[in-house]
Amino acid sequence: MSEDVVKVITPEGKTAELPVIRAEMGPPTFDIKTLHKQTGYFTYDSGFAATGACKSDITFIDGGKGVLLYRGYPIEQLAESSNFMEVTYLLMNGELPDAQQYNDFNHLISRHTMVHEKIRSFMKGFQYDAHPMAMMMSVIGSFSAFYHDGMNVNNAEDRKMAAIRLIAKMPTVAAAVYKNYVGQPFMYPQNKLGFTDRLLHMMYGVPAEDYVISPVASKALDLLFILHADHEQNASTSTVRLVGSTGANPFACISAGIASLWGPAHGGANEAVLNMLDEIGDVSQIDKYVAKAKDKNDPFRLMGFGHRVYKNFDPRATIIRKACHEVLEDLGIVDPQLELAMRLEEIALKDEYFVSRKLYPNVDFYSGIIYKALGIPVQMFTVMFAIARTVGWTSQWLEQYETPDTRIGRPRQVYGGAKTRDYVPLKNR
Repeated sequence: MSEDVVKVITPEGKTAELPVIRAEMGPPTFDIKTLHKQTGYFTYDSGFAATGACKSDITFIDGGKGVLLYRGYPIEQLAESSNFMEVTYLLMNGELPDAQQYNDFNHLISRHTMVHEKIRSFMKGFQYDAHPMAMMMSVIGSFSAFYHDGMNVNNAEDRKMAAIRLIAKMPTVAAAVYKNYVGQPFMYPQNKLGFTDRLLHMMYGVPAEDYVISPVASKALDLLFILHADHEQNASTSTVRLVGSTGANPFACISAGIASLWGPAHGGANEAVLNMLDEIGDVSQIDKYVAKAKDKNDPFRLMGFGHRVYKNFDPRATIIRKACHEVLEDLGIVDPQLELAMRLEEIALKDEYFVSRKLYPNVDFYSGIIYKALGIPVQMFTVMFAIARTVGWTSQWLEQYETPDTRIGRPRQVYGGAKTRDYVPLKNR
């Protein structure tokens, strides 16, 4: 990264010289960390929409051009030719593995799939109808109590082992959450299976009979996990980094990320898509609801269309759209809700209102449909998202400790409350 300098002059005539950071890719950035010291001014940026809070080499997004890169590799190439475990290695280590590295990494992950047996007792304390994300957030946070011995966040090997444990155990926890939700006995991980197959076996297998894994389901989930693995400094990743900047236990950091992901404006968006389809109800009602979506005075919104970052199209949606149609065709599912979703997609891709505003179906729209087609309950959608995003969270958390100028996060504010005033005793009020 090269640097220039720009001069800033305040209304009072104070000046500041701020470095301009020119990244390898993406727009130039003003380095404002000394602005207050030089001028007495802070900056205001609600939602951090124009503020870079860290330096990262992991993921690059160009929303205007619809570009998403993992460590420089286009997401289209990884989705076409790679698999989730290889992408996991890439995000964590910066380079694609050779054959030996890939095999060793898979073996390492498979050695850490089990969870402490007392966690099963811990999970039995949840209500039968507890939301899966509430359970996952609590269980991952509880790992801080089960795997704290010898954990030193300032030790690189300890950090790497924490990341491995999180990635390996997340499917086990997710499957246990699902089993609690449907009232079936927990299934132990089968380490002879691959990452996605292991998850499917733990979710849908039962002790009474053998479970045959669907290659269609396995392939679709692996692709979804690749597409959801990381997405730059989104709300949940920023949460993990902010909590991590305090030196907190890594399991607590990821639990905080799960809490952030749970929000309907973030990871809960694919769940919101299915809820929207429920509200529309039937194909015959589509025109009515499309008209409502176009009416700026109507509170109804089409969920799963457009994206805050991608102003052209979401490259992940282009990839997952094909997989979505393949899953529906291969599984031969007849579902009125899925029929409704496909009709809505057809309209959005042709209607001038949506096309002119670039409100294309996004990855949340298609992932929700795939999850439903695979028989995954709506309440579990964000849990599946969390399995994949754990790779990005842990990679970002590891990178944070390896970046020399990382400091504890401390956003400032623009205060709008009462000015200084004197306390009045209760008897005089």
